[in-house]
Amino acid sequence: MAVDLSMPVLVVDDYNTMIRILRNLLKQLGFQDIDDAPDGSAALNKMRQKHYGLVISDWNMEPMTGYDLLKEVRGDPGLSQTPFIMVTAESKTENVIAAKKAGVNNYIVKPFNAQTLQTKIEAVFAE
Repeated sequence: MAVDLSMPVLVVDDYNTMIRILRNLLKQLGFQDIDDAPDGSAALNKMRQKHYGLVISDWNMEPMTGYDLLKEVRGDPGLSQTPFIMVTAESKTENVIAAKKAGVNNYIVKPFNAQTLQTKIEAVFAE
């Protein structure tokens, strides 16, 4: 299945620099409709107001982590089918397993480039 570049994407990260990097990478890949949120609870509010085709979230954030956001999204019947990619600086096996169990669609370890992001996004929509 081809990736729909017109779908809205939500980038969730507490570092503005990382949001800017992800935004630029997504634009390089052809995405235009990109929103962002500084943490999981802000992301959840946005997700309840607008339908996103993809969420790309950092793991480590306060007050609500990306992992907690993922669990909330998967537990909400209106949001549970939203494709979700987790981004983290830690490649701890237990984190990857926890995210998989919680229903993450894919996982990216920082640092990464546009090619890696594209491959991970394509893998999510090939499922």
